[in-house]
Amino acid sequence: MRLGVLASGRGTNLQAILDACVNREVPARVVLVISDKPQAQALERARAAGVLAEYHDPRIHPGRASYDRHLADRLEEAGVELVCLAGFMRILGSAFVERFRHRILNIHPSLLPAFPGKDAQRQALEHGVKVSGCTVHLVDEGVDTGPIVLQAAVPVLEGDTEESLAERILQHEHRLYVEAIRLYAAGRLQLEGRRVRIVPGGACQGT
Repeated sequence: MRLGVLASGRGTNLQAILDACVNREVPARVVLVISDKPQAQALERARAAGVLAEYHDPRIHPGRASYDRHLADRLEEAGVELVCLAGFMRILGSAFVERFRHRILNIHPSLLPAFPGKDAQRQALEHGVKVSGCTVHLVDEGVDTGPIVLQAAVPVLEGDTEESLAERILQHEHRLYVEAIRLYAAGRLQLEGRRVRIVPGGACQGT
């Protein structure tokens, strides 16, 4: 399966995906990495792995819809079958989502539907939760509202800061994202309404 990754920052989840592809943990390969930030470390990671890495400046487009169309066109040109968001700090509009319906995965550092959007770890600490974690979900038109694929729980420890909690969650993100991609590429995710079922064998993705 041909993967396209959108990233804005360090790209640690991207690195986990790249490593999993090289190690054949997933039947897939990353064919294109796009960032909206010219200095994103994710671009460096992609180039180091021999993967096409491109910066696309949103400022040269008249609006979000235009930029989204541009990104979708580029991903389709590259033959991308599954889009993976890895710390991409832009909200994708409905036109982009429709072009890749049920073919966009995102990872979020909370147990959705709790604490969507930015600063999930800070939200968790402010609410005093005892357990946080991460979620891989299919992307829809909302902010972190799409059907949940996989989740991992991470205990919140006494004295945790945003940074320490984020770091422990990140370790689980790497494993969880790779597993979700593996299941998707193997055709083992079946969407029934808002529920994603993991089925044996090779069922079709999405209905």
